[in-house]
Amino acid sequence: MDSIPKKRPKSETKTPKRNPKSSPSPITSLLEPPQSFFPSKEEFIKLLTVLLIACAVAFTCSFLSKHLNSDPKKFCDSNSDSIESDLDSCEPCPVNGECHQGKLQCNNGYRKHVTLCLEDGAINESTKKLVRHFERKVCEAYAHNECYGAGTIWVPENNVWKDLRGNGLVDNLDESAYDFVKAKAVEAVAELLEKRTNANGINELKCPESLMESYKPLTCSIQQWLLRHIVIVSSSCAMLVSCAMLLRKIQRKRHFSSRVEELYDQVCDFLEENAVTSNSTDSNCEPWVIASRLRDHLLLPRERRDPLLWTKVEELIQEDSRIDRYPKIIKGEQKVVWEWQVEGSISLSKLKKRREMQKKVKQTNDSNTILQDNYNRRIAETSS
Repeated sequence: MDSIPKKRPKSETKTPKRNPKSSPSPITSLLEPPQSFFPSKEEFIKLLTVLLIACAVAFTCSFLSKHLNSDPKKFCDSNSDSIESDLDSCEPCPVNGECHQGKLQCNNGYRKHVTLCLEDGAINESTKKLVRHFERKVCEAYAHNECYGAGTIWVPENNVWKDLRGNGLVDNLDESAYDFVKAKAVEAVAELLEKRTNANGINELKCPESLMESYKPLTCSIQQWLLRHIVIVSSSCAMLVSCAMLLRKIQRKRHFSSRVEELYDQVCDFLEENAVTSNSTDSNCEPWVIASRLRDHLLLPRERRDPLLWTKVEELIQEDSRIDRYPKIIKGEQKVVWEWQVEGSISLSKLKKRREMQKKVKQTNDSNTILQDNYNRRIAETSS
């Protein structure tokens, strides 16, 4: 048998395809740039930083050269009449300033700030100090004259300026600044204080009354207020004293009346007890009591100095029909004795005391009975 020839596999017969990416053609490799041609990410950031710095430097140099090399506008002269065409070539002269040949000179009391003349704070503060010194000096003199009658109402202006020099309030100012401050202070003082020229041609200052009142001492203000309202104050004080005396008198009268009644009750209780005790079989006590001894027994030491108190008690005793009063010779001396005449009677005060005592005893017994019943009931419950 003839052998059948074997077929080759397709993979062996077909030629392999070429990958253009893996093996580029020579023309393509010449057109593409090498990988080292583009910068990396770090190099790109550095390049961007350098460019930004270069732009900033260039802008700064351009700005400085523009402003440094350009000539600033000059100021228009104060005396010349500027028109619109001149305003393009010069700056208008600011307020509170003098301009000459393009230069600005601020007036006294003002400082140059760019193209403006602003008020000098130190000059303004010095002016305020001078005005306050004038006000205090003149107003204190007027207030002292009103309170104590010494001093002058009109103060010479030159004396105040001399005092200013002595205190050193304007030593930090030069001559021109001092003249300016003085002129402003004179204007302010003229508006604040009253001014006149005396017969000798000297300027004098006076403080207004409304402003002078604030410079008076407190004691002086109170004293003057009392003098102005002396009638009202005196009448008010007299009324208060009268009311206080009347109230005190009423209180003393009430206390006196209550004390008399209290002593009268004590005398009645004492006489009644003495009478009941003397009627007992085993008592050697007398039924009468010496009035003077009873008085000294009941009255306090300070009350013995007031004879009217016991006199009022004696008047009540005389009006009481239950008490007998008669003289009796005791140890050779005649004494007035008092004796209770109602046998076996008990005063209302004692009755009240007895009833209160009986009520308390009854309440105590009732509470004890309740406690005993509760105790017995608990014992019975426990035993059961």
